[in-house]
Amino acid sequence: MIGSGSQDIGFGKRSHYLVAVVSVFFFLLGARLFHLQVIEGAEYQRKAENNFIHRVVLSPVRGLIKDRNGRVLVHNRPSYNVYIIPRFFTESAFDNLKRHLGLDDEQINYIDNKIIKAQGEKRFFSLLAVRDIGRDELAKLETNMHQMPGVRVVSETRRVYPHGPLAAHVLGYLNEVSGSEIERLKGYRPGDKIGRYGVERRWEFYLRGIPGMESFVVNASGQRKDENVQNKLLGPLSKRREDARPGYHLVLTIDADVQKSAERALRWHDSGAAVVLEAKTGRVLAMASKPSFDPNVLSGRLSQEQARALYDNPYNPMLDKVLQGSYFPGSTYKVIPAIAALEERLVDTSEELFCKKYHEYGKRSAFRCTKMHGPMDLYRAIVQSCNIYFYHMAERVGMDRMARYARDFGLGTPSGLGLNSEQGGFIPTKAWYNKNMPGGFRIGHTLNSGVGQGNVTVTPLQLAVLFSTIANGGKLYLPQIVERIESTDGEVVQEFPPQIRRRVQVSQKTLRLIREALSGVVNHPLGTAHEARVNDIEVAGKTGTAQVRKIGKARRGGKEWRRFMDHAWFAAYAPVGDPEIVVVVLVEHGGSAAKVAAPEAIKIIRHYFKQIKPRRQQKGDSI
Repeated sequence: MIGSGSQDIGFGKRSHYLVAVVSVFFFLLGARLFHLQVIEGAEYQRKAENNFIHRVVLSPVRGLIKDRNGRVLVHNRPSYNVYIIPRFFTESAFDNLKRHLGLDDEQINYIDNKIIKAQGEKRFFSLLAVRDIGRDELAKLETNMHQMPGVRVVSETRRVYPHGPLAAHVLGYLNEVSGSEIERLKGYRPGDKIGRYGVERRWEFYLRGIPGMESFVVNASGQRKDENVQNKLLGPLSKRREDARPGYHLVLTIDADVQKSAERALRWHDSGAAVVLEAKTGRVLAMASKPSFDPNVLSGRLSQEQARALYDNPYNPMLDKVLQGSYFPGSTYKVIPAIAALEERLVDTSEELFCKKYHEYGKRSAFRCTKMHGPMDLYRAIVQSCNIYFYHMAERVGMDRMARYARDFGLGTPSGLGLNSEQGGFIPTKAWYNKNMPGGFRIGHTLNSGVGQGNVTVTPLQLAVLFSTIANGGKLYLPQIVERIESTDGEVVQEFPPQIRRRVQVSQKTLRLIREALSGVVNHPLGTAHEARVNDIEVAGKTGTAQVRKIGKARRGGKEWRRFMDHAWFAAYAPVGDPEIVVVVLVEHGGSAAKVAAPEAIKIIRHYFKQIKPRRQQKGDSI
């Protein structure tokens, strides 16, 4: 009896252990099920749905870009792009795709490395594989789609720049977003395009539009099922599709005809810039930078040959010389010490200083003029561009006062146009020289600044703003490139009226004296631009031949000497009595401003008043 009781007790203990083990097992199993179904249930449900429910982003139609007269500068055209879902894409599908599309090695490597080898959730996404296939290729794919699981063709829009390089630096181009941009920016996905330059970049938010979304069901091969299945599983199209909203249209201040005229002015020169402003509004009518580029080429994938042509060009086609080029202004800058001397009552207009071709200070006579002008007053000194006179004026005014007046006219800081990382040029001061130059500030720095050399630099747009302010009587306008934003049905969303930054602290008497002298530059027989004048339009302006680097006798005439030649400037406005437009032309390494830059600028002015203004008046447009 005792033995039998002991066996019962032992069996009871073992049964308790067994129950405990089984209980622990079922507890762990329940906990795992709870974790899978409750905690991670949504994630696994989403992954399961990805096996048969697919979601694609619907790209919005990008807004148009037009000139001020409504002519389309940038539009879109239908394009057929091939997308691949890596999860369903097989080796045989790849072989068929290569055969039907005739893919080259670069395209094959891209699909192999970027799509087939995609990891994680990307395997369930539609990834862009081939962009902009032809209609014949489209027909082949549609006919043989059953042989290519995971492949689909999506009709999208492609950006088109119908005028090629015209206004390329203004308009800009598109390019594919990078991985870091996708992480940083909201609403962008692999394969999306984004503005990279010009107004395409600056106004990306308005032009792009808002993407839509569509859900649909695919079979085990990644092929889309028919509409009945879609409606049954996901509901009607209205519930599974949210249409994309198109971007707004931009209407620029640019006039396409003026832009063509500005670019023609540079056609015979290797490198340069031209800008045309409305004198009384600050609106930009044209901005040309040479050499340029074709935005249609840059908006796609560049071949190695195309990339070399752009980036190995010594004249840098990707640099917007109107906004990013910072140059010595040469004699065009002489209006600044002249204005400062008049305003500070440091000179009388009848006072004469003698030009003997060189200027002495201390024991040096290194500061020279182009010739011995003899006695010079302020008017004649501007008309004939006498350096000696302005060395004297610079000494009287001083470095810091010159800098103050220069900054009042917008120099030394970006103009505010807001495009292409605009540069601000540079206006030096005594403090800057004391801090940055060995030996600190010297009087020679002041003399160089007085004739637009030394460390003074400006952009062509800044110089145009300076002369616009002189021409219109002292109103410093904020340069403007966009006139208004429109919806797709033509409704005005927002307008941008002219905006005055400030009125310069200069008297009307001083500005009038400067304008008289600038008129003499072109219209007086001794004026430096007199040979470029035209009889039917009275133009005022200032030539500037800015030394880039001193050319030694041994170098002159050599193979590379041309790249060290002076820059040629001409800044002008017209007509003299009631200024309407301001034109600045820069020819890099062009040599003589009077012979190179002035004739080209006056051609732009003449074309405007003979061709463009009459046409606008016939249409009833305001000038």
